[in-house]
Amino acid sequence: MGLGLVVAILSIVVLIFAWMSLGLAKVQSEEQGTVSVRQSILDSAKQCFAIEGAYPSSLEYLEENYGLTVNQDTYVIYYDSFAANLPPSVVVELR
Repeated sequence: MGLGLVVAILSIVVLIFAWMSLGLAKVQSEEQGTVSVRQSILDSAKQCFAIEGAYPSSLEYLEENYGLTVNQDTYVIYYDSFAANLPPSVVVELR
């Protein structure tokens, strides 16, 4: 086996490893984005509760009255407010 063949095989292994690492980093970044969006929504809902004494009934209320902005092209958000005195259920998923 020649030195050139060893270098070529090692180069291919390194490239495959780098490609897999980039894919993993992208997945982790996307997951962190959904966690951050969910936390922002919950923080805005808590702020609303602290100021108004009730949790908001909709995500739109937070956007209109508390400056919340969410990229709806990137995320699908399920916001369910069961009662004004209970925190909403929030699920955020990538589109």
